[in-house]
Amino acid sequence: MDICEKIAYIKGLAEGLGLDETTKEGKVLAAIIDLLGDITEEICDIEDGCDELMEQIDAVDEDLSALEEIIYEDDEEDEEDDDDIVDDEVYEIECPACNDIIYLDSEMLAEEGMTCPNCGTDLEFDFDFDCECGCDECDCGCESDETEE
Repeated sequence: MDICEKIAYIKGLAEGLGLDETTKEGKVLAAIIDLLGDITEEICDIEDGCDELMEQIDAVDEDLSALEEIIYEDDEEDEEDDDDIVDDEVYEIECPACNDIIYLDSEMLAEEGMTCPNCGTDLEFDFDFDCECGCDECDCGCESDETEE
């Protein structure tokens, strides 16, 4: 039995006993039974409200799951697309001190200089394209676009 059924059973017992509500004890027992009935009604109302809220929460959870699938599918597609894209060219720089080849991308070249990871020599870059062949970007192999110091 749930709480609603139990209080109904107690009320039925009290009526079946024929409590005399004119006596002190009868008045107290009748008041307690009424109070229990009121409490039970409130609890039943709260349980009903909780059930409704749980249904709404389940519906919101389902909707959120559907949105997450849509959003995270897009992220996975973006990651796949990013893997297919070749960002920038890679440049080779030879350290004048240790002759180690250093590979740099355009972001690393955007800085004015760096330290050789092998020997610690400070390297500076000059981006003036003074190619002997006169091209704006040195694709001819003369390597004048990468000045080392």
